[in-house]
Amino acid sequence: MSHTAPKTLSDYRKDIDSALEDSFLRRTLDTFAVAYRANREAVFKEVDERGLIKQIADAKDDACKHMEELYEQFRRVAEERGVHVHRAATAEDANRIIASIARENNVKRVIKSKSMTAEEIQLNPYLEKEGFIVDETDLGEWIIQLRHEGPSHMVMPAIHLSRYQVADDFTKETGVKQDAEDIQRLVKVARVQLRRKFINGDMGISGCNFAVAEMGAVSTVTNEGNARMVTTLPRVHVAIAGLDKLVPNLEVALTALQVLPRNATAQRLTAYATFMAGAGECGACEDNKKVMHVVFLDNGRTEIARDPLFSQIFRCVRCGACANVCPVFRLVGGHKMGYIYIGAIGLILTYFFHGKDKAKVLCQNCVGCESCKNVCAGGIDLPRLIREIRSRLTDEQGGGVEGTLMAAVMKNRKMFHSLLKFASYAQKPFTGGTQFQRHLPAMFLGKHGFKALPAIANEAFRDRWAKIAPRVATPRYRVAIFGGCAQDFIYPEQLEACVKVLGARGVAVEYPMAQTCCGLPLEMMGQRKTSVDVAKQNLEAFDASKYDAIITLCASCASHLKHVYPHILEGKADAARVQLFSDKVTDYSSFVHDVLGLTEKDFNNSGEKVTYHASCHICRGLGVTKAPRDLIADAATYVPCAEEDVCCGFGGTYSMKFPEISGTLLAKKLKHIEETGASRVVMDCPGCVMQLRGGVEKQGMKVKVSHIAELVAENLKH
Repeated sequence: MSHTAPKTLSDYRKDIDSALEDSFLRRTLDTFAVAYRANREAVFKEVDERGLIKQIADAKDDACKHMEELYEQFRRVAEERGVHVHRAATAEDANRIIASIARENNVKRVIKSKSMTAEEIQLNPYLEKEGFIVDETDLGEWIIQLRHEGPSHMVMPAIHLSRYQVADDFTKETGVKQDAEDIQRLVKVARVQLRRKFINGDMGISGCNFAVAEMGAVSTVTNEGNARMVTTLPRVHVAIAGLDKLVPNLEVALTALQVLPRNATAQRLTAYATFMAGAGECGACEDNKKVMHVVFLDNGRTEIARDPLFSQIFRCVRCGACANVCPVFRLVGGHKMGYIYIGAIGLILTYFFHGKDKAKVLCQNCVGCESCKNVCAGGIDLPRLIREIRSRLTDEQGGGVEGTLMAAVMKNRKMFHSLLKFASYAQKPFTGGTQFQRHLPAMFLGKHGFKALPAIANEAFRDRWAKIAPRVATPRYRVAIFGGCAQDFIYPEQLEACVKVLGARGVAVEYPMAQTCCGLPLEMMGQRKTSVDVAKQNLEAFDASKYDAIITLCASCASHLKHVYPHILEGKADAARVQLFSDKVTDYSSFVHDVLGLTEKDFNNSGEKVTYHASCHICRGLGVTKAPRDLIADAATYVPCAEEDVCCGFGGTYSMKFPEISGTLLAKKLKHIEETGASRVVMDCPGCVMQLRGGVEKQGMKVKVSHIAELVAENLKH
């Protein structure tokens, strides 16, 4: 099976280019993503999604803490029921154990059901090298085995293939020409071929979704009957399970089963959920008893279990939902977004199971949209773990020229701001007096030509502050503004709109001049040390005790200040002060809607058709969904947009590293906006404004791109 990991970013971008050129892959994954989101939402309406996820997280965390006890309990109970239990420290050990079992039982042909753990240890190539015939029996796995490929998805391994490719593979396998248009016939061909393998199999190897300690039982959760055939027909059954699959009792497994199929394939329940406790009967065996072995794999899991941050990956139930909702996976597929494990969890597991060299480039391909975190069955903070891996790799291997330069500049606030002000003068030959860099030589654009780049404002917001600061005699609230780099130096008019509204509604506003970048771009590049430095600077700049709120118009900044600062400043700053600061951080839409209580009576509704782009960090990072849409409907005519909450492709520094993906995501977003017929699109993030406004300008679209604060200010009654 083919598993490769890119060694350099340059090589990886070439791989990505080839994936983006695959029109079938793009169309297939796009269709799946849209249908999956709708179907998942429908099946989760019947249950308490967040409650179930919390139950799974709590139970799996507890199982992780008691992993050794659960293993011993499982081993004791299973052995009492005639099962042989093994523990493999490494992938090589697991392969040797399984091959030894096969030799001891005179096995010639092995049949397998789907197992990502078997993929992890590269079991098939090992057994084949040892002289055994190995046949996959899951339809998707069998198809990719014929092609000598690895799975492109943990649940749907052949999702990247067309029926024409499958028909060609079946033609080669059977020697009979197969009709790609006759899908039922193709299924029958597969059944005939696989039945022969079931009948001739000497040993069956299955994976394990849950290893229930109190029962000494292993389980498989599938939609095909092949797993039951694999575990019942051959005289020998070997189940391979990671130590992370251990759970204390059946109740935990059944709770997880309420989420696993809903998350994996948007089903209420899979066709087969099987629990096997003890060796069953087998007429082909001398004592009428099947030979059953369970091999538990460590392969770094014990070390992970001891890590206070990364131990949460033990909550993973391998549903693949993190890939299903990932905008990057949707474009390039699993073979380009993982090594063996794919999706967000795959980027993390690659680091631990297959080495830092294989993870270094792959883990950069996360846009940070937090879609994965939002649907994770175990509530794993996947974006945080990916950022942490980047940070560790940077500490160990260096952050490259770009990251090192950025860190050096942003650590020094005065230098950083001075450079931005200098750039506002130096850019004039390239802007032609417009909001965009219109005359940059093509050599500077490269693959970034999919959007117009913004000009830096002639006068930063901080330099305008003294002239526009509102004078409020008897304030209802006292707030501070966290400006963020983009709005301070590129889009100061957005902050002016905010201040105008706050002042008009009796809010006293301050703008602390010692503030600097929130540090999110540094985090995304793995520059943790400098990220902590700028966080400390901002903590010093704001005396949170003076304010009712710290308002920011950048959803990305808000999410970072509110949720990331407490983590990265732990043990590095006064905890109470950090928490007070983070608690006071509020996004603009929430403040004017929920605190000031603006409603339709406060607006002169313009009637303008306005659609909305729900920036990733407003809807997922902060969980704010109602306030901005209400404000739009109060100030204008709100026109819903398809996939409003799907990433626009900006991702800060991500768009610099992966312009091919960024541009493709932008094109899709602009298409949806155009289809609404709206004359304006608004959002809560200046980064998204930069991305969408640049795309609109480049394509010559007649759509105005604004921050929601500007729409509110324009239509507010005075």
